[in-house]
Amino acid sequence: MKKDELLKLGLDEENAKKVADASAEELKGYIPKARFDEINNDKKKLELDVRERDTQLETLKNSTGDVETMKKTIETLQTDNKTKDETHAAELKQLKIDAAVSAALSSSKAKNEKAVKALLDLTKAELADDGSIKGLDDQIKKLSAAEDSKFLFDTETKKTKIKGATPGETGKEDPDGKVDVTKMSYEELATYMAENPDAEI
Repeated sequence: MKKDELLKLGLDEENAKKVADASAEELKGYIPKARFDEINNDKKKLELDVRERDTQLETLKNSTGDVETMKKTIETLQTDNKTKDETHAAELKQLKIDAAVSAALSSSKAKNEKAVKALLDLTKAELADDGSIKGLDDQIKKLSAAEDSKFLFDTETKKTKIKGATPGETGKEDPDGKVDVTKMSYEELATYMAENPDAEI
């Protein structure tokens, strides 16, 4: 799970980061779903092609007629098979592009992959030898730095603690640095002590 999802479940910032990092480390050995789908679809397509071509050969073997008709039938089958191969190659390329985009957005800590993907120019996407998309990292860096789109990425920013934000905190401290706990309820005091274990009361 991603850190923002863990935060929504109620974990604090530090524990959410630890769990998210541990989860990412654990998943390193797993095959991404997009890669599994790519191989699985390729296997299904090859099995279907073999069955179709076996049927085509059987039809030709059993056909009787003149040579010209058979030549035309073979040409038609060859054209159909070529079209199917080209369609499959395009589908396979798109699967690889989708997998590469998803991996890049995940590693760049995009909060919403669908939203960020809509801002990317993938019309002329070219796959590199390592499976990544040429120029994609630069596009993502620009989006994560731009004022109108950087909110789509999980950038680590230290939260400023504001006095008085914790229940029971008045924001005023005694001259000796102690917070006035006399006006706190038991629950407020327990919350304050949990958040400030070193505090003296």
